[in-house]
Amino acid sequence: MPIALDQILRIPLAPLLVAQGLGVRQRANTLSEPPGAREGCAGSGVALRLLIIGDSSAAGVGARSQEAALSGQLVTALAKDFAVSWKLIGETSATTSIILDRLAKVEPAPFDVVVSALGVNDVTRGSSRGFWQTRQRQLAKRLVNRFEAKLIVASGLPPMGAYPELPQPLRWVLGQQAQRLDKALAEVCATHQVMTHLPIDIPFEPHFQAEDGYHPSEAAYALWGQMIADHIRHHLRN
Repeated sequence: MPIALDQILRIPLAPLLVAQGLGVRQRANTLSEPPGAREGCAGSGVALRLLIIGDSSAAGVGARSQEAALSGQLVTALAKDFAVSWKLIGETSATTSIILDRLAKVEPAPFDVVVSALGVNDVTRGSSRGFWQTRQRQLAKRLVNRFEAKLIVASGLPPMGAYPELPQPLRWVLGQQAQRLDKALAEVCATHQVMTHLPIDIPFEPHFQAEDGYHPSEAAYALWGQMIADHIRHHLRN
């Protein structure tokens, strides 16, 4: 595969990119993970065991409570049709490798559906396309073998090239890499028996951004949670 222009220019731009990255990291870490339950039961109907894993977006940074964050919004949407027993394993700054390590220490338990929200930190830490795909395959294998996952929903990477708080040229470089890894994730899912890819299709408008301009807002979590719930319903029906 030929080397892309943004990958070539990383070397001469390295000092500037590092300086910009340090500034962005400080701003992006100003918001804390919100309080609230990280496991529980809700709804009635057919039993559905749900595991949510991922980085700060899975952990709900940008929302005032877990109820208003991704886990809460997703459980609320699914509870209309299912008796959901759910658990959240999310951590600010988590990469796929970090979540793999976390899952190795969690007591094995069966889950019907696993939702994964990972990738932003893999992008910012310079994960290559090949390394990212290897880690995603390892993650899927662990979720199937250790947690008996019947469906894995891999949420796509956000459009980092549109983040208003990212300065140029860092925004362009990260945006190109995010697109590259999202395409690579879709390729992994296309050949996997239970892993599916769900592209992020949220309009990049101010009210969908948290106050730091980096994380999702509660409105974005509500829309994202509904999108994932619809995706799960579709695949469970089929």
